[in-house]
Amino acid sequence: MANRIFYNEILTEHNLRPANKHDLPDANLVLEGVNPSCGDDIILKLKVKDGIIEDGSFIGDGCAVSQASADIMLDLIIGKSQEEARRLSEIFLRMIKGKITEEELEELEEAGALKDISHMPARVKCAVLGWHTMEEMLNGASDSVTTEDR
Repeated sequence: MANRIFYNEILTEHNLRPANKHDLPDANLVLEGVNPSCGDDIILKLKVKDGIIEDGSFIGDGCAVSQASADIMLDLIIGKSQEEARRLSEIFLRMIKGKITEEELEELEEAGALKDISHMPARVKCAVLGWHTMEEMLNGASDSVTTEDR
């Protein structure tokens, strides 16, 4: 029961007051992520320099889970290397599948609050939208759209 309350508090806070939901005009990586089954549509923006994610944001609309998850993800990856962000994403996606160690769960910080989303199959795609978008962006720069192209 305490975990569910913690989960609800974290999701509510990140949904109502997302620190990273704003435009980022100097982003050099931009990619849209869409979850057609729920109507979630985010545009993830990252400012990456020398392999370090210096800043990040997202804009768009969607359900509370997709919005909160994207905000939590950005809190976690800003200041990290692209490699570390990819590793955290891989851990997050394994967590959603229920295949994670306690040590890895601790690495995810607040993102660990989404652990039980795996028991809500309709919400899994919502929770992973920002993470998949970030992975696509970092793994294939050719698939991302830079601000110069916008």
